[in-house]
Amino acid sequence: MDGSSPFVVNVKTASFQADVIEKSRETLVVIDFWAPWCAPCRQLAPVLEKLADEYAGKFVLAKINTDEEQQLAAAFQIQSIPMVVAFLEGQPVDQFMGVLPEAEIRKWLDALMPSPAELLLKDAMALEESDPKTAEAKYREALALAPEEAMIKIRIAGLVLRQGRMDECQSVLQELQQRGYLEPEAERIKSELDVRLAAAETGGVEEARKAAEANPADLLLQVRYADALAASSQFRKALETCLAVVIADRDGVGQEAKSTMVKIFDMLGPASELTGEFRRKLATALY
Repeated sequence: MDGSSPFVVNVKTASFQADVIEKSRETLVVIDFWAPWCAPCRQLAPVLEKLADEYAGKFVLAKINTDEEQQLAAAFQIQSIPMVVAFLEGQPVDQFMGVLPEAEIRKWLDALMPSPAELLLKDAMALEESDPKTAEAKYREALALAPEEAMIKIRIAGLVLRQGRMDECQSVLQELQQRGYLEPEAERIKSELDVRLAAAETGGVEEARKAAEANPADLLLQVRYADALAASSQFRKALETCLAVVIADRDGVGQEAKSTMVKIFDMLGPASELTGEFRRKLATALY
């Protein structure tokens, strides 16, 4: 290789993170482990380099000289070369050893290439914050190509929910639920939707607060106030309000307060400090 191809790169140990791991989050990276003394390597290399140029960026060929980069060779436990390893999303996904005919390598590469729907999904995810309208259009286009793909539907549900289109979000989630289960991200969206729907009935945080303060004995109004707080991202105060209801009426309205707390935990995610803190407090209050 003369170094002139933009789709072929010589990888060193120091550049492996950028050239392989990070690059594979953008496109397929195919590593060719080789050495100058290896005759089969010299036979395989021109085929891989030709295909890299022909595919024009659909994959990057990352060449690793095992004599020079022994640390990388050891990390991959390379015992025979040539060895070819495919990386996607920062992880090795497939490999082959030795020299294969060009037709077989093409077939191998094509099986690893993202589908048009997957490409649209990736583009849409990158546009969600900056251009939600275009993102939604790409999601809808991807869904037309892959109507059974749950991840596309989940992304649409989340996107329309953030825009306040709760009926559309509910419709998508109901369709997903017909399978008998929801993925964790869909469960998170459903929890947020439930909280937002309950909050919408209160008229907002101020109206819910006034109603709760005017009727302090009505614990259900306290839970509705917590819904309104959570819908406006005041999570700590929402959790504190629910916890107080659980402590006051553990087996009555406290069960609804507990349900709201669990939904807020879903919204925050398991790694949230608030989730951990209030899971412990809820467990103490219940048991």
